[in-house]
Amino acid sequence: MKTGRTANNHLTTDTPATERGVWRKLKRHSKRIGREVVETTLKLYYSARDERTPTWARTVIYGALAYFLIPIDAIPDLLPGGYADDFTTLLAAIATVGMYIKPEHKSKAKEQTDHWFKQGKDTEDKIETSKR
Repeated sequence: MKTGRTANNHLTTDTPATERGVWRKLKRHSKRIGREVVETTLKLYYSARDERTPTWARTVIYGALAYFLIPIDAIPDLLPGGYADDFTTLLAAIATVGMYIKPEHKSKAKEQTDHWFKQGKDTEDKIETSKR
């Protein structure tokens, strides 16, 4: 299946549903999920997108990402600590396929995480400044 991104790295309609779901959930819930879960998810995501990653490892990663995306959980996500089971699943995937998470996957994950968390801080700062 062909994936698509614009020059600004935005998803297009021919992007696979899993990819759209991961990006949408991470962007929408990044503050609630927490920086560590976001960055861990992105490390796995970038590793799965790398054609050098073996099929069996991609299968493990996509299984963990699917669990992260599916709204039915062992612990509902809306409860305090509700992402603990999701994070545990992501960590188990990293323990299994960690050798395929390359430095470039880690740096891309950190860069994207920094960007999202900086955007949120900028927005919070603007709101706080406008309240004064």
